[in-house]
Amino acid sequence: MANELKYGDQIHLQNGYNGWQGGYLDTINNHTLAGLKHYVATANSATRAKGTGTWEIVSASGKAAGQPVLSGDLVHLRNLYAGDGGYLDTVNQATSTQQTVGGKYGVATAQSQDRTPGSGRWRIFAQTSTPGDQNVREGDVVHLWNTYDDNGGFLEANQNAAGNTNGDKLDVCTNAYFNRGGNVADWKIQKA
Repeated sequence: MANELKYGDQIHLQNGYNGWQGGYLDTINNHTLAGLKHYVATANSATRAKGTGTWEIVSASGKAAGQPVLSGDLVHLRNLYAGDGGYLDTVNQATSTQQTVGGKYGVATAQSQDRTPGSGRWRIFAQTSTPGDQNVREGDVVHLWNTYDDNGGFLEANQNAAGNTNGDKLDVCTNAYFNRGGNVADWKIQKA
């Protein structure tokens, strides 16, 4: 079927917070730490700037481009800002405020697929799909679980973005809880 997600597809990820008002996963500003490329937050638009909210789905287990993405697969998400915005990655501890509600790690993009073992690998879990054949499809709601240290947590939107400039909306971190409230860890797939 045409709406099945395949490796090599370019997607936008819309956050489910407050009735799908959580914004789109986005890169913003250059990161200051070695090995990292950009900070990650959500933005009001999937196209805040060219490529900042566009992610290429890449297999982390050797599946070829064009193969279907299945619920439970291990993936990398490569940002397409300026042609190479880096790979979605966990870095450092979540802020102290985020930790009070289960926050584990901050999120940024890195120059390499795996800056440190597992930090750039994500298990993608669809809540459901039609038909129920394990394929992930456009419009499906997914959770993304990071594999750093065998338990990097679930990707979520968490509190207002630090600078709240340039169209950024909510900070992004990982959390020990798959959806601690308000659908903050729900991400809807849209093809770019």
